[in-house]
Amino acid sequence: MRTGMFALALGLLCLGFIPVMPSVGWLLLLVLAGACCLPTRLWPLGCFALGSAWACWSAQLALNDRLEAGLDGRTLWLEGRVVGLPTRTAQGVRFELQQAHSRRAELPQRLQLSWFDGPSIRAGESWRVAATLQRPAGLLNPHGPDRVAQLLARRIGAVGTVKAGELTRAVAPDWRDALRERLLRVDAHGQQAGLAALVLGDGAGLAREQWQALQATGTVHLLVISGQHIGLVAGMLYALVASLARWGLWPRSWPWLPWACGLALVAALTYGWLAGAGVPVQRACLMLAVVLLWRLRFRQLGALLPLLLALTVVLLVDPLAALLPGFWLSFAAVAILIYSFAGRLGNWRPWQAWTRAQWVIAVGLLPVLLATGLPVSLTAPIANLLAVPWVSVAVLPPALLGTLLLPVPGVGEGLLWLAGAALHLLFALLAWVAAWQPAWVPPALPIGPWLLVCLGALLLLLPGGVPLRSLGAVMLLALWAPKPPVPHGQVEVWQLDVGQGLAVLLRTRHHTLLYDAGPARGDFDLGERVVLPTLRKLGVAGLDLMLISHAHADHAGGAVAIIKGLPVARVIGGEALEEVPVQPCASSERWSWDGVHFSLWRWESGQSSNDRSCVLLVEAQGERLLLAGDIEAGAERAWLNAHEAPRIDWLQAPHHGSRSSSTEAFIRATTPRGVLISRGRNNSFGHPHAQVVERYRRYGMVMHDTAVEGALRLVLGAQGEVESVGRQRRFWRVQ
Repeated sequence: MRTGMFALALGLLCLGFIPVMPSVGWLLLLVLAGACCLPTRLWPLGCFALGSAWACWSAQLALNDRLEAGLDGRTLWLEGRVVGLPTRTAQGVRFELQQAHSRRAELPQRLQLSWFDGPSIRAGESWRVAATLQRPAGLLNPHGPDRVAQLLARRIGAVGTVKAGELTRAVAPDWRDALRERLLRVDAHGQQAGLAALVLGDGAGLAREQWQALQATGTVHLLVISGQHIGLVAGMLYALVASLARWGLWPRSWPWLPWACGLALVAALTYGWLAGAGVPVQRACLMLAVVLLWRLRFRQLGALLPLLLALTVVLLVDPLAALLPGFWLSFAAVAILIYSFAGRLGNWRPWQAWTRAQWVIAVGLLPVLLATGLPVSLTAPIANLLAVPWVSVAVLPPALLGTLLLPVPGVGEGLLWLAGAALHLLFALLAWVAAWQPAWVPPALPIGPWLLVCLGALLLLLPGGVPLRSLGAVMLLALWAPKPPVPHGQVEVWQLDVGQGLAVLLRTRHHTLLYDAGPARGDFDLGERVVLPTLRKLGVAGLDLMLISHAHADHAGGAVAIIKGLPVARVIGGEALEEVPVQPCASSERWSWDGVHFSLWRWESGQSSNDRSCVLLVEAQGERLLLAGDIEAGAERAWLNAHEAPRIDWLQAPHHGSRSSSTEAFIRATTPRGVLISRGRNNSFGHPHAQVVERYRRYGMVMHDTAVEGALRLVLGAQGEVESVGRQRRFWRVQ
């Protein structure tokens, strides 16, 4: 039984490693082969084949429900019903439409839409909107999250921006929506959004600083309804029945164990229903149901069986769950606790078990966090040691009971006031811990050092006295495995995917330079969200120079976040910046790092901010790269006049490929072999312009576009070609 479930689970899990989805014919052949193996000694192989076939079929159905390529970027009138809780942000409202339809095209069943400065929208309402739709897409950077995979796992077939709309069918406020509004109106010491997150699973109202504190302390799971909350509510009911039975207060005619398991499951399902029954909640309820069934009838079969059964059931219900980091974290955490606590001799006191559980989880989840690219909280064991029981005892029970008793005047509000006070104290503590020790974003590891970290963690979690256990601590030193250095005379260039903006990292053997810092508008700072984490994952500990081409927000917006997050020795700018002291860009400045030559240029007579961009020319072993910022036709002519030998090999597309740049004379004189375009997908500026694209093609230039390929990598001086993150084959990236 265990062997079959294990093989079936492996087949279901292989979905995340398939580069190309097999055709229907191959799937049918796989099903036939699996069915033929079942009656033979090869039956585990048959289970594996059937699991793989089911996972691929489920994924193909989700792929088939994505927006047609011909509709990408088009604006359509469509109508659908709002599902889930719409999220109100500072910019507008974000919501999901289900059963969307249009007279002009066939649409996916589920859309995610944003409406800037949009009206109030309630769950259950039907809206007719004009929306610009896009196929699922997202920024794609080295070792970063893959939004396309996440949208596919949630069965989102298209995303879009609403231009106009009208309500076609009003409904009475959805009970969850109405309850959220009621919770947000209570007096809870300013923690109303936190209570809504705990009770309803709606974390959209949490402030940015609160999310940062939760992430830095490894306590995000406390405010996002997960298996811990479901298990806690179920455990309280189970413990209540068990205690009543132990004290002789439970009716003798009612067997206490079936009642305890049944009431625990009902409580968990009720809480899951209250929280909206999202995918993580469904997964937690399924896992709990399996554990309760094991406790009721199959406890003699061991502790690993319910985990394996829960894993298999969850994947059979939703194979695409394996594409989400939360899936791996939740199952890995349970497996680690079973591995560390099962079969130990002797009894631990409760406080000993609790403290050991925290460091066990911290060490055991380290390889999973590294593999998923998530930050590692060094303070998580200490923070969770205090925060988990605090939320479990002082916050969640009064929050749930207060919500239930809201109809009783004064009682429900009083309990929520107490829960808010407890939550306020918790956030004050977490903010202090986060300021003391922010989250660590470790450099990405190759497969060899990562396997050493896995083995080291497993050894450390063995019982004391086991031979070679201490060797695990030595193996964890692979976390700091040195990255192969850039050869002398070459420079590694990363043009990051930051949408409609620019950020280019250049690394020689011993020096690092960042050209532009990505865009920022309001609270949406890609310098903080994308550029800074990517630099850390690439192993950048500090910058010798940050060069900001000019002051436009799409180039300079992320500069403040970079300076706060990394040591920066020097900042040069084409223009003055408000919050960052910069040295002016001087056309005469030249220097060499590790055999690579750099030179600056700026058109002093430029009349616009774009034309005053600071331009960087990089030369490595005869191969030249020009980072041109947003210069336009006038600055291009001036640059040609200032350089006797204007030939270059690689060009960063000036002004994202705007029609006002990349002139015929400039391209003819520089004769680049390739161009690196940084732009947002379906951007409102129309970059790159069709005339410019045609010009690039006419001169035989190889075009590389971050909107299509993700982040781009070039080793200047190696005379090689450009690599891209998007070319790493994944079935969900196939256009």
